[in-house]
Order: sequence, then structure tokens, then C-alpha cells
Amino acid sequence: MRNDLMSKKGQVTIFIIIAILIVVAIIAYFIVKEVVMSGVEVPKELAPVYDYFISCIDDSTKRAAVLMANQGGYLELPEFEPGSDYMPFSSHLDFLGYSVPYWYYVSRNGIAKAQVIELDAMEQQLEEYLKERISECDFSEYEEKGFVVETEEAEVKIDIKDTKINVEVDMPLTMTFGEITSRQTIHKVSVSSRLGRFHEIAKKIYDKEQVSLFLENYGVDVLRLYAPVDGSEIGCSPKVWNTEDIKEDLMNALQVNTLAIKVKGEYYSLADKEDKYFIQDVGEEIGESESINFLYLSDWPTKIEIYPDENPLIAEPVGLQEGLGILGFCYVPYHFVYDIAYPVLIQIYDSEEMFQFPVAVVIDKNKPREALDVESTLQAIPNLCENKLSEMSVYTYDNNLNPVEAQIKYKCLDTSCSIGNTSLIGDDAILTAMFPECVNGWVIASAEGYSTKKHLASTVESGVIEVILEKKYKLDFEIKKGGADLGNAYSVANFIREDETTTIVYPEQKEVELSAGEYEVKVYIYSNVSMYLEGSSSEKCVDVAKSGIGGIFGSTEEKCFTLDIPGQTVEAAVSGGGTQDTYISASELEEASKIVIYAEDFGVPSKIEELQLNYNNIEINGLEIKIE
Repeated sequence: MRNDLMSKKGQVTIFIIIAILIVVAIIAYFIVKEVVMSGVEVPKELAPVYDYFISCIDDSTKRAAVLMANQGGYLELPEFEPGSDYMPFSSHLDFLGYSVPYWYYVSRNGIAKAQVIELDAMEQQLEEYLKERISECDFSEYEEKGFVVETEEAEVKIDIKDTKINVEVDMPLTMTFGEITSRQTIHKVSVSSRLGRFHEIAKKIYDKEQVSLFLENYGVDVLRLYAPVDGSEIGCSPKVWNTEDIKEDLMNALQVNTLAIKVKGEYYSLADKEDKYFIQDVGEEIGESESINFLYLSDWPTKIEIYPDENPLIAEPVGLQEGLGILGFCYVPYHFVYDIAYPVLIQIYDSEEMFQFPVAVVIDKNKPREALDVESTLQAIPNLCENKLSEMSVYTYDNNLNPVEAQIKYKCLDTSCSIGNTSLIGDDAILTAMFPECVNGWVIASAEGYSTKKHLASTVESGVIEVILEKKYKLDFEIKKGGADLGNAYSVANFIREDETTTIVYPEQKEVELSAGEYEVKVYIYSNVSMYLEGSSSEKCVDVAKSGIGGIFGSTEEKCFTLDIPGQTVEAAVSGGGTQDTYISASELEEASKIVIYAEDFGVPSKIEELQLNYNNIEINGLEIKIE
């Protein structure tokens, strides 16, 4: 009996415990229902209001993170600085509606500047942004339903992690519905975002670029692959390049090759071993779910300057001139100098998020820029174009003193400043503007249909400058050799006047634009030939100073070396032409529609001696120039 009673009491105890657990579970269930994502307890009647407030913080943070990522980490953009003729891009890159600050750029005055935003600055900007946005959370929908919501000033603390943004808002929020009231002060939200991770990768790419200048090195390689820089080619006819074609080819090549650059990681596969050339190790393995994109578009602001500043670029053959017959062959050497600056936008992204920032890539005189400290000068006069202190009045006319509206620039040493345009005021075309101070700079006036004119002028004191522009006249153009058409031959004609040269490749070009003036006209006519020049090898000896003490006292010794001349096949050779000085007046150009040049026929050469003789004949023989 005792045992049975004890057994029944044990069973009752078990049932009581189970009942208690069930009650606790039910209570816990309702408690859990009242706990929101911030970890605070809110009565279930007020939960919709508080849920909205938390979602307002969450949405504002997400929107801000997207905006920051698309603007190089910035919510509040740094001060905008426009570009100039010297450096065409501004301090921000416009991309798909976003104004993205450059992390590295060269200002319009040639000053290298950095605008890299650090993580703590990003957190500070986000805190200020959320303080303003939280105050704009709209509770009107709930107030219409009878809720009373009272808020006070908010303080925000942000902690940006690799894959999330932790937000802590310190703001008293009082919610009332009927007799139920709740007051919450600390509100915490954790937003999923890779802003921190992508910013870290961006910094490593930027640091790698600043140390190794890998973007500039790729740019130099593109330059040497797609444009004539320096070198020589075997041949006896000149090489001719159109500068506009060179610039277009370079921009297209930079666009394609920039897109091929990768950061070491797992997000790509190499189709060819040679593609390893495009891989950069920045000290961070990029995962399979992440990607890096390097982007340059040919319609973005780009600077390409080629020296000498001529169009077309011409490289003349060497070896045919008088006195060089000993060479026994001819070749075409060339050397051109390029200044190039263009933006590259670097994007780090996955399937949901992206971070982007641009940098300026600068190639100076065919070489990558130096890894400059920020605020240092890059081949320019610091602040020249900003410090315009002298008022000058510029008048622009044609040869008949009729006013001509023109664009005015001022160049001092290697720096050019845009000043403005002359405008018609009465009987004059005038621009009164402030100029930078400079001794013996150049006022450059240009207008459509006129030759660009450079006028030497000092601007240390205010004054008046008058520039006469010479009108260009477009004429049909034709060359004849020995009184007949060229047939299968072609010609290169140069109209040389002071520091300006107009070059026509005929018959591809059948028009010429000339203004009045004194010209040296030089014509080379080339015919197709098939002439093989045998290679040769000879030993040359010269006297050189002896090494050691003997050399100091003038002792010499003979040193010999072997001179190897390669064999070559000549496919085009001078067969006619000449040189003529002539003055072409404005009245002649106004009345004319065509210019015809009659050149001597030297005959098609069949051996090297005749080839050299024909080349010398260019300087000896004159030309007949008829303006019809």
C-alpha cells in the first residue's frame, strides 16, 4: 500500500512538473512574440510601430551603403574641381548617373591629388547620414490608426564589418496606444552588406597601383604595340601616320586591354598561358563569388598629345641623301613622344553588391608617371591657370581687318590655359578677360576656317593684343609627273610655312587647305619597284684612347669592329619630284578652285646608285605650281 501511494504521489509530481513546463512554454511563446530584431521587448500591440522604425533604420542603412559603394565610399562628395585643356578630366568621374570621386587624379593645374576615403571616415559619414534620415521616419500611417509616437534627437554609432554593418541608434522613442505605453532608447540593427570587404579589396588594389604603377605599365605596352613610338624600318620611302587615326587606335586598344586586367583569384579561367600577363597579385585572393572589373571607355575624358605636334607624322628615309651612299641601304628611323592621361574605373562586385572607384592613369613622355606624393607637381606650372591677375583685351581680325570670332588660349612654357572666346561687339571681335602673368607667353587664337595663329605676348601688365587670323581656302589638288598622271605611283607633298606644315598624300587626298603666305613646297613621287640590295659585312678600325695612365697622356690604340649591313628588298622608290619656294596670295586663293603641281620625272631606279641620285634630285629640281 505504502509503495502504491508513493508511486501515485510520484506520478502526480511528474504530471505537475509537466504542467508547469507547458505553462512556462506558453508564457515563453508570448514573450518571444514580443521580442523584435533589436533585442528589446515591446508589447505586441505596439510591435508594428517598432517594427516599422527598425525597418526604417535598416532601409536607410542599405540605401546609404549602395550609394557609398557607387561613389567610391563617399556619401558627402569632396569639392568638385573641373578639368582643363592640360588635364581634361575633373576630380569626379561621371558614370551611369553617379559622380564618383577619383581616388587618385591630376588636377587641371598638374597637381597630383589623392581622395582615398578610409573606413573610419565612411563610418562617420554614415552616422551623419542616418541621424538625418532617422528623423525623417514617417509614423503618420500609424498615427492615423490611433498610435501616438514621440521621438527625440538621435545619436548613431556605426561599425562597418566585412559582411555586415552594425548600427546602434541612441534615441528615446515613446509609443502609446490606448493605455499601453513603451519607451525604448537603444535600438540595434545589423545590416547584411559587403561594403567593408569590398573597401578593403579596393584599398589593396589602389595601394598596389600606387607602388607598382601597373596600370601605367599596361598603358605603355599598349602605346608601343598600337602606335609608332620609336624604332626604324628597312625601306626607302617615308612612313606616314595620321595622328587622329593613332589616337583612335590607342583609345580603342586601351579600352579592350584594360578590360582584360584581372586580380589574382578564383573568379576567372585563363584561356591561354599568355593571359597571365594581365594578372595582378594585390596580396588578397579574390573568391569565386567575387569579381574585379577594370574599365576604360573611349568616350571618357582622355588626353593624348603627340610630339611633334604635326598631322600627319612623317618619318623620312635615311641612306639616300648625298654623302650617305656609303651605307649601301636605306632605312626609316622615327621617334615620337606621347603624353597620355585617361581614367580607369575599378569595380569590385558579386551577384548583389558592387564597390567602384576611379583612378587617373598618366603616361608622361612615353614613360609611366613617377609614384608621386599627393599635392606634388606633374610637368606644369602650379596654379598658373587659377592665378589670373592681369586684365587683357584681345581683338581678332582676318587679313582685311574684318572681325573674326575666335577661341583664345594662353600658353606659358608647357602649360596652356583656356581664356575664352572673342565676341562681336560693334565692328570688333573682342575678349576682355583676366590672364595669368607670364613673360613671353603665347596667345593662341583659333577659328573654324582659319589657320591657328600664335602671338607672342607678355602679360605681367594689363594691355591690348591684336591677332590677325589668315583664312584657309579649300582647293582641289593634283600632281603630275613629267606632264602626265601618276598612274600607279603616289606622292607626298609638303607645304612648309614658318612653323606650320600641311602634308598631302596624293592620290588618296585630292584636296588641300591653304592660307596666304610664303611656302616651301616639296614633292616626293614614289613608284613601285622590286630591287634587292645585297647585304655586306666589313671591318672598320678607329683609334681610341688607351685605358689606364697612358690614356691620360694621349696614348691611343686601334680598335676594330665588324659592320654588318643587312640585305633588303626595296618596294617603293623615288621616281620624281622637286622643291620650290613660292608665294601664294589671298586674292589668288579666293579666285582659284584648284592647284596643280608639275614635277620632274627622274625615271624608275633599278640600282642603289640611281635611287640615291633620284633622292638628291628632289633638292636640285624645281616644281611648276599652277593655281587655276
